[in-house]
Amino acid sequence: MEQKVAEVIELIDNVGGDTSVPKNIRRALSEAKERLKGTEELPTRVSAAVYAIEAVSEDINMPMHARTQIWAIMSALESIKTG
Repeated sequence: MEQKVAEVIELIDNVGGDTSVPKNIRRALSEAKERLKGTEELPTRVSAAVYAIEAVSEDINMPMHARTQIWAIMSALESIKTG
């Protein structure tokens, strides 16, 4: 599972490094990444990351390519949570 978390963090880094993504979304992604790197139990970390990203996932200012990547991140996090 930690390998999957590392892959999700890499996806988050890719979207977070895109300057066409608004700052509030990059900030939420950064918060999600920090939550995933935390010391809590895995389900707690994943839930906190999902919560952080969900808050901005429907932002109307988000470019479409970033929205698709956010959905992929959310899907990966959900698969970790249920797996």
